[in-house]
Amino acid sequence: MSDIQTIPARQGKAIRLTARQRIKIINTHGTQVVDTWAFCDGDMSEYMAMDATRAFNLHIRPLPGDHLVTNRRRTLLIFEEDKSPGVHDTLIAACDRWRYGLLGYEGYHDNCADNLTASLMELGLQETHTPSPLNLFMNIPWQDDGSLSFEPPVNEPGDYVVLRAEIDCVVAMSACPQDILPINGVNNKPTEAHFQVY
Repeated sequence: MSDIQTIPARQGKAIRLTARQRIKIINTHGTQVVDTWAFCDGDMSEYMAMDATRAFNLHIRPLPGDHLVTNRRRTLLIFEEDKSPGVHDTLIAACDRWRYGLLGYEGYHDNCADNLTASLMELGLQETHTPSPLNLFMNIPWQDDGSLSFEPPVNEPGDYVVLRAEIDCVVAMSACPQDILPINGVNNKPTEAHFQVY
């Protein structure tokens, strides 16, 4: 088992997993959303796809045992364990510089799309585009009329999920920098998160 590693607040980290390895992603303070992506190692054009994953599992939120599949319908990861209330999101796009502009922010704002690029660059990799992420610990309730809202997380400090690699892959994570909407808690304060590979 590796040492626990930090995803700094407002930043991203990426790591390679070999088949059968597991990654434990920890909501250290209970209030931090972690945007999560995965790519096939050796072919960045094949990536974990939320639309294909929803079609495979017939769930909007992932459940333990669910397959996280690629845009080519292959199982990349298994959502193996969930020690949280199970509130995650597969619908909302990663925040980016244009999103913050729409929210009224002027100038550059840290964002998950750029965190993905920076974290992959540390491994000498580059994404073909920004796929829609698995937004771990993100609370986006939906109503019968189809409406969505952005709500604070419902987690406790130390809640975590475990993902198991089925094929060699690269997992990238962003401790979401959103500080305008309350998705990182009512105080709108992004924090660090942690992960561990075993």
